[in-house]
Amino acid sequence: MRALQILAGAILLTAIGGGAMLIRRADPPATPASAPLPQALTAKPSPLPAPTPTAPPSPAPFVVRHILDLKKPLRHGDFVWDESEAPQGPVVITVDLAAQVVSIFRDGYEIGTAAIIYGADNMPTPLGVFPILQKDADHVSNLYDAPMPYMLRLTNDGVAIHASDVRYGNATHGCIGVPTGFARKLFAATRLGDRVIVTNGKTMTLGQSIIG
Repeated sequence: MRALQILAGAILLTAIGGGAMLIRRADPPATPASAPLPQALTAKPSPLPAPTPTAPPSPAPFVVRHILDLKKPLRHGDFVWDESEAPQGPVVITVDLAAQVVSIFRDGYEIGTAAIIYGADNMPTPLGVFPILQKDADHVSNLYDAPMPYMLRLTNDGVAIHASDVRYGNATHGCIGVPTGFARKLFAATRLGDRVIVTNGKTMTLGQSIIG
């Protein structure tokens, strides 16, 4: 009887021991907990403030520094061009419809001037400040099927400076017509974005600000 009890106890211990081993084998191996990252690495960066929009700078004043010395008044078809004393710099063109004269200034030095024709009463030349939008040396008007050599476009509806037959009594459909020789030189001296100021009776004197 005693021997049976001892045998039964051994079987029970073996079963319990085997079960315990099965349970340990079923458990996944413990892994060490991940250490928390430093706060400097886990914190999100603060968003940058939105840039404040700024207005584009206004054009700097353009001062008349030198005016060509004309030996005689300009007549229709006449022009004078002399850039020998003018430094390099920005270009501004002025047109005075009352005086029927165009002038080109480079860095404030007048380098060319000419008599002009302009828009008739029913199609007047507009007043204001206009950038040169397009250059085309061999342009032909798609409205009038007329040549406009050395064209400098000022408005989207077709107003431009271009070579014309500049004679007394002639007029344009709103454009500014200049002698062909002058138009060729003007075309070469200008670039897109250069400003053209069209006035009616405003004269320029030394030291005066053209744009300001």
